[in-house]
Amino acid sequence: MKDLAGWIRKVIEKFNTTRENSLMNPQQEPAWDKPLVGFANGNDPLWDEYKRHIGDFYWTPPEIFGLTFPSLPVKPDQLTIISWILPQTKQTKLDHGKENRLPSERWARSRKYGEEYNVKLRLHVVKTLTGEGFGACAPILSPQWEMKVSEHYGLASRWSERHAAYAAGLGTFGLCDGLITPLGKAIRCGSVIARIAVSPTQRPYQNHHAYCLFYSKGICGKCIDRCPVGAITKNGHDKSKCQQYVDFETRSFINTQFGFDAYGCGLCQVGVPCESKIPVKVK
Repeated sequence: MKDLAGWIRKVIEKFNTTRENSLMNPQQEPAWDKPLVGFANGNDPLWDEYKRHIGDFYWTPPEIFGLTFPSLPVKPDQLTIISWILPQTKQTKLDHGKENRLPSERWARSRKYGEEYNVKLRLHVVKTLTGEGFGACAPILSPQWEMKVSEHYGLASRWSERHAAYAAGLGTFGLCDGLITPLGKAIRCGSVIARIAVSPTQRPYQNHHAYCLFYSKGICGKCIDRCPVGAITKNGHDKSKCQQYVDFETRSFINTQFGFDAYGCGLCQVGVPCESKIPVKVK
């Protein structure tokens, strides 16, 4: 198999066309549009930077791979991090853009059933790679993955899908902490680590805020106005205030209004210049 990157992309894209990719609504609409896929190497200096900045609890690829396969010796440069972006559909973004306080039904469904699909996609990628003889794991699905508190950044975790996507050249962070990608910020991410040799995707940016108009140009800040609880300001994103609103108010609303147990807001991801594209040209 010569084109491993192309093969992996096709595996992900093909699974995205199955019935698993569903909002589980009467129309049986897909939860996500066509995905974007990127790759990073396990020896990339970024992983150690993440650990240094976020906290000692943060996994580097060799650490979580070693926990998953303790009897399989591996060097960092033998690992590839496969990262993907799942973009919201046009209709979901249209629905959600009309809201200013609580989530639209399609958005709530994408948060629940779309993420359930994302879990299945992770498992599918791991199973496919393993079947071809490549050891693989999905860090987010590890029983040892958990939320932690970073001394510098507050709420954090042992592995971040958005940070993996940044390393794989798929996007940079905005004022609200969302990842701005070539497909915009109305997205979700997923990743798998594998003992496979795939060339890393070029990172077309020099810093982690390159695609954000507020940070790169000193303009915009539309996500500030979109937040219903003031969790986004010119100083950044208040994760605690955001989580409290999402966990309690949106969960209660979705359960009562739509009849299923879920939570989610994402209002800062739509009705903004970075909703479906990179709003700034990066030199």
